[in-house]
Amino acid sequence: MSLNERETADLLRAALQVAVVKCSERCLYQSAKWAAELLTAIPTPDLSTEPEDSQMTEVPLEGLPPIVVTGNVDPDEAQLEAREINQYLLAKSFFDCREYDRCAAVFLPDTVLSGILSTAAPKNQNTSTPKGKGRWKASSTRTSSTVGPKTPRLSQKSLFLALYAKFMSGEKKKDEDSEMVMGPHDGGNTVNKQLVTIARFLEGWFAERTTENGDVIGSQGWLEYLYGMVLAKDKNEEEAMRWLIRSVHLYSFNWGCWLEMTSLISRVEDLNRISPHLPQNILSFIFHLHTSLELYQSTPSLSNSLNQLLSIFPTSPFLLTCLALLAYHTKDFVTADAHFSNLLALHPHRLDSLDHYSNILYVMNLRPKLSFLAHLCSSVDKFRPESCVVIGNYYSLLSSHEKAVQYFRRALTLDRSCLSAWTLMGHEYVELKNTHAAIESYRRAVDVNRRDYRAWYGLGQTYEVLEMHAYALWYYKRAAGLRPWDGKMWMAVGSCLQKMGRDLEGIKALKRALLADSYYDAGVGSSFGSGGRERGGTMDPEILLQIAGMYERLEDDAEARAYMEMCVAQEEGAADNLEASVINIHADSQSSDDESRPGAGTGAADSGAGTGVTAATSKARMWLAKYAMRTGDYTRAMQLATELCQDGVEVEEAKALVREVRVRLEGGGDQ
Repeated sequence: MSLNERETADLLRAALQVAVVKCSERCLYQSAKWAAELLTAIPTPDLSTEPEDSQMTEVPLEGLPPIVVTGNVDPDEAQLEAREINQYLLAKSFFDCREYDRCAAVFLPDTVLSGILSTAAPKNQNTSTPKGKGRWKASSTRTSSTVGPKTPRLSQKSLFLALYAKFMSGEKKKDEDSEMVMGPHDGGNTVNKQLVTIARFLEGWFAERTTENGDVIGSQGWLEYLYGMVLAKDKNEEEAMRWLIRSVHLYSFNWGCWLEMTSLISRVEDLNRISPHLPQNILSFIFHLHTSLELYQSTPSLSNSLNQLLSIFPTSPFLLTCLALLAYHTKDFVTADAHFSNLLALHPHRLDSLDHYSNILYVMNLRPKLSFLAHLCSSVDKFRPESCVVIGNYYSLLSSHEKAVQYFRRALTLDRSCLSAWTLMGHEYVELKNTHAAIESYRRAVDVNRRDYRAWYGLGQTYEVLEMHAYALWYYKRAAGLRPWDGKMWMAVGSCLQKMGRDLEGIKALKRALLADSYYDAGVGSSFGSGGRERGGTMDPEILLQIAGMYERLEDDAEARAYMEMCVAQEEGAADNLEASVINIHADSQSSDDESRPGAGTGAADSGAGTGVTAATSKARMWLAKYAMRTGDYTRAMQLATELCQDGVEVEEAKALVREVRVRLEGGGDQ
């Protein structure tokens, strides 16, 4: 690039300034806030080094124009905006006061909208039914020129504001019509009744301006964003993605559009498929990073990308949150805690993503810190969904599960799409032995976000409690597909297969669990931030014992014995069997999943030491002692039985075995 760093920063600063104003004009406040935070994170040059006269030349002679209105390079649009300025200011003031219907009526009275609906209804009878993906596919932009009367001649800014107000009015009425969260009539199927109206209006508007090549003449990207959002709400995801991509090509600095695209991507393959079709700029780079984190990716290239962005925006709260989430996804909870603490020190009144921070503190069992965070959130804004989730997590840590459910429900009353609240409420219902409510909570979490592996895993756990193993297996496999490098997912799959009597498949899944945990231990991340472990870390004796047991049922004594030996070897540290020098493995089944409600969140093994004597290693030692008895190796049987007597586990059975070995040794091995 020929521009130097300062010139690039100046261009970026100017683009973000325009983005803040443009988003604010259209009442896209979250996008405006995001752009403003990014804008202030760009380091400002030291003005003391500037020549005095150069500073003076930057001061305009006349007053600056009002910040609420930006210019328009399209002369026709500029003329329309100038003509509508008074009505626009009135409509925007109504929107700011949350009077959405009044805002929409300034430019689009109900008579205009009802005329469009009544004219289009005979041609699209099925559009009011909530069935099927893409109920507006049949009326594409090419054939919708007959959808209704000619649309009013408005500027795109005023039209967007009016239609967006109509959309928000529908969302508000949907929330008002919804029943109490998890109440007897809460089916989660209430819909936004304004979607059909907005979709038909936009179809007509695009049809009037679409050329034979499919290009929309003079479009600025905002209406494409709104149309994509409406299609996404209607589950017409492919068409929605097409319009959203078109929108970011026309205007890249609308962060809300990128977030809508993220919500439509459920796999890394989908992200890689659309990436070549996106504009190649810094917003696309940030989108790729954010979406990868939403997909629980934690690759070195992702960390490198994040560091590059932090060199440009060193104090961006959004990027600092991404840094903490990256450590969180790699199960490096100590580092994630440090990043969130730093973020909280820089922005003590910012509540975004603090629900994730509370999950980390929950897993680490840091009750004083979680208590402080709950009080802080409550003092800043007790009626934010994030605050309610944090407080709910605190009560959950105190084992006050009913009160935790109360706060999670409050979070959902404030925002029905709050993913953390649905998932965590499911965990609480599991603790309360209310499996029906737990299943419903997890299902609603999956409806909000299909990428949430915790909800899929929770469904598997709940069905396993109900001994419906076929259902549990299906849900566990979905969770493992979303988190292929999380040993807990594969351990659940293997255990479920074992209970179903499918031992060969179960062995494969449990071996995958051993390999999966090595992914974190070998440098991507380590449990509770204990640092990368040296090669030859301990393996989970429980998994090894399970594998050995399945080999025994398959009557493969040689493999069963090998895995039992490996299980016992974990007491001292690394095993030399089965390429243990290559597989760094420690799968603490109680802490592998950050929100599965472990009993003790801080129980991580020391990096170099073994597990010590556990129930699993004692069972393995007992099996080996009995195996030695069966094969006539009485010396080995005596050694193992004596060790069992010293361990304090299975002591009585071990003593009986010692007596039996002595009898056989005294009898010369006959009997």
